[in-house]
Amino acid sequence: MDYQSISITKEFFFDAAHRLEKTKSKCETLHGHTWKVQVTVTEELKDDGMVHDFTDMKKIIDHCVRNRLDHSYLNDFIEQPTAENIGLWIYRELKPHLAHISKIRVYESPTSYATITFF
Repeated sequence: MDYQSISITKEFFFDAAHRLEKTKSKCETLHGHTWKVQVTVTEELKDDGMVHDFTDMKKIIDHCVRNRLDHSYLNDFIEQPTAENIGLWIYRELKPHLAHISKIRVYESPTSYATITFF
């Protein structure tokens, strides 16, 4: 069987408030979202037939990211917390614990999201 790579994605949600202080829009005022995040890992298939165990991914994501972000004020620890900057923050928090992250997608609404791809 020929394939270039195998990726798996774990999705999670959190509720948080933020302000985008450097914009000239309604987002300058305090508001919140139910954020959806997808973390994608790309690796070689292991002997157990998995790229990475979903249960382990969930534990890492919950501990390092979701539990910290849920019901928080994002401006307290992410400068200018746009979807893009939230995705970069998530990457920095997960990278020491979850190798081979290839993509993070952060949805601030069902129709608006940022995708960050890592090489």
